Amino acid sequence: MMQDKHKIPITILICDDDVDDRMLIQQALEDAHISNNIRFVEDGEQLLDYLYQRGEYLDQNGTAPRPGLILLDLNMPKMDGREALKIIKEDKTLHDIPIVGLTTSGLDQDIIRSYQLGVNSFITKPVTFSGLVEAMNVLGRYWLEIVELPPTPM
Repeated sequence: MMQDKHKIPITILICDDDVDDRMLIQQALEDAHISNNIRFVEDGEQLLDYLYQRGEYLDQNGTAPRPGLILLDLNMPKMDGREALKIIKEDKTLHDIPIVGLTTSGLDQDIIRSYQLGVNSFITKPVTFSGLVEAMNVLGRYWLEIVELPPTPM
């Protein structure tokens, strides 16, 4: 039997500009029985504000906890996921947060570029809700049960 080292379940931060996708991802996570604390941001700028606890996330008193996993849409307005990914992975205080790239693109150059920028894994968004639930189920099992994640600093 595996011993759970993490007393507090990690926060999953989902960065996606599409309101319908955010709603579907949340529903898929619930359907996959993933009960972690889930937070949403809408673009790369908001993601960085969240991570650096600035702007609307300044003085949030624990309502913007450091994520243990980021699901990052690559194609967004303002600052896209690639730009945000590059900044996060170059920052010594943030680079150890695992990031899963999510995109509707299955283009080889998008996948290659994402890995070059430091994404930990890459998922092409399924087109059906049942496919999304299955992807979230597998993602949850892998990232929340199998992989050893770095402890989240308090």
